[in-house]
Amino acid sequence: MASMSGSAARDDLVRVVTALAPLVLLSGCMTAQLEESRSLATQIGADEAVVLLAKPHVEGTSAEDDFMDCVGNKISGRAGIRVQPNNDFQDSMFPWFEPSTAPQRPEGVAQLLARPAVRQRIEENGVRYIIWVDGLTRQTDSGGSISCAIGPGGGGCIGFGWWEKESDYDAIVWDLQEAKSAGSVSTNVIGTSALVGAIVPLPFIARVQGTACDRLAEQLGAFLHGQDASVVAAGT
Repeated sequence: MASMSGSAARDDLVRVVTALAPLVLLSGCMTAQLEESRSLATQIGADEAVVLLAKPHVEGTSAEDDFMDCVGNKISGRAGIRVQPNNDFQDSMFPWFEPSTAPQRPEGVAQLLARPAVRQRIEENGVRYIIWVDGLTRQTDSGGSISCAIGPGGGGCIGFGWWEKESDYDAIVWDLQEAKSAGSVSTNVIGTSALVGAIVPLPFIARVQGTACDRLAEQLGAFLHGQDASVVAAGT
């Protein structure tokens, strides 16, 4: 009798996995888009640096710290560009680039650079470009359900749950030498993750934010080195 019960449980498991297989195949998949707009030629020098700053918002929502760190580390590691820590830059430029006082438009940067003290500090820092990053990662949809239970013979989970996330980020590049906007790069990544309850929960995770970081850092590195966007896209 116990053998029949175990066989029935296995049959149930096979039926669940078979029914959910098409949904599992769809999970963990992502779509990604990149856009670039250039208004100035760029060619960062070996002795020049960039700094990434989260664009401030009145409502207090800005790009996540871990995302900013991820993009900065990959620009430095992959593109060979020196990235100055944003806290160091803001401290050295206090109070001009604090979130509450930082200029929101290139015209504001031009006015700041007209001040000898500001110009001197920027030259001492060696920062050529400021990259303002705006955006966030959020859950956009979800569905399904999973139930778990523990009994005398053991425990397990059954069911299927999924969720969709979107990472949407824009990066505006300001040329401090020209006191103008050099252009912008944006990325949008949408991915679906899933959790399958087949005795042991099986996760299928779409690395939405990690992919957005990879794409944005790669494109920014190419942008700062003056490479054409179509050439970079063809090589990815």
